[in-house]
Amino acid sequence: MKNNVLAVVLAGGKGERLEPLTRDRAKPAVPFGGEYRIVDFTLSNCFNSGVRQILLLTQYKSLSLDRHVATGWARFFHRELREFVDVAPPQQRLAESWYQGTADAVYQNIYSIEKESPELVLVLAGDHVYKMDYRDIIEFHRAKNADLTISAIPVPLDEARGRLGVLEADADGRVVDFEEKPLAPRPLPDDPTSCFASMGVYVFNAKFLYEALCRDATKLGSRRDFGRDVVPRAVEKDRVFAFPFVSTGPDGKKRGAYWRDVGTLDAYFAANMDLVAVEPELNLYDENWTIYSLRPNSPPAKFVLPEGESRGCALDSLVCSGAIVSGGTARRSIVGLGARIERDALVEDSLLFAQTVVERGARLRRVIVDKGAVVPAGWRVGFDAELDRSRGFFVTESGITVIPKFVG
Repeated sequence: MKNNVLAVVLAGGKGERLEPLTRDRAKPAVPFGGEYRIVDFTLSNCFNSGVRQILLLTQYKSLSLDRHVATGWARFFHRELREFVDVAPPQQRLAESWYQGTADAVYQNIYSIEKESPELVLVLAGDHVYKMDYRDIIEFHRAKNADLTISAIPVPLDEARGRLGVLEADADGRVVDFEEKPLAPRPLPDDPTSCFASMGVYVFNAKFLYEALCRDATKLGSRRDFGRDVVPRAVEKDRVFAFPFVSTGPDGKKRGAYWRDVGTLDAYFAANMDLVAVEPELNLYDENWTIYSLRPNSPPAKFVLPEGESRGCALDSLVCSGAIVSGGTARRSIVGLGARIERDALVEDSLLFAQTVVERGARLRRVIVDKGAVVPAGWRVGFDAELDRSRGFFVTESGITVIPKFVG
């Protein structure tokens, strides 16, 4: 589909609130759902929407992300058809510095964007989990003759407070107020428990974007950020509209759409746990909207009944290829690529990343085990926060324990 749209995916943030999962990798490269990386959702949305010109802006700890895109995504695009997904670290064409903010990241890549002569520029976050047909917001943007369109969704006040941009729109959808990460979000008129929050999905007219970024670059005191600087100024005098994001269910009816900002450990854990529900809100089995990723050559998952031992089983869980459940049990958990659960081990409400091992008799509850970590035989993790911390594990305010990479 030739729609004269170029997507710019922002994938360069430090991801400090996802430590220790981002200790050695960029936030968009953090595994999700066992077989994916977070960035796969944004890239799949682009591919499925026919947006086949993508500039992925990286910065911090980008090696694993670069490799993932190069090996897992480049094969879907054909350069001779002007299709591409290009990974772009800071080019320092306009300044000898790293990206100072989201707007500065795009500003420093204006040269690369202009080379493709797009009519519209779709600016996206690479660290959100959702499925969205961008053709809908592009059509909305054109119909409104907008300079900028922001995709928005109702979000509970507690989830938005201090974390998300919040906007207010009139009856025609025109944005009349925008505030980035307010501590007291303005509630919706018909729902005092929720607010209208930005999803970090922007459609810009290309010329308008260039002018707005150049103005921002010369403004003293600007933080070079879309949410804090560029968008509020555009709301004051330009045509900025809010696109209400909804999805169509299997019954053909419109409903509130699934979208998650997984920027904190608790939010990340909760979004993964959404997947093990009997009828998850985020459907990974939708053949009409495939979530693509790098697929390693792994053997099938295996469940073993050792002689004289209890059988290996998984209940309400996702078990990825190459995993072996050998006399242990997984309940409401995600068992990653090549992970192993040994005899009499119990994994409940937990996430096991690739090549992790839960040794015989160990017990895990509400735990994230990073890649390659080994949980020693007989250990109990997730039951005593102080004991977990004494072992060097991180424990969140809600009680999620994180075991870093290669521990054990």
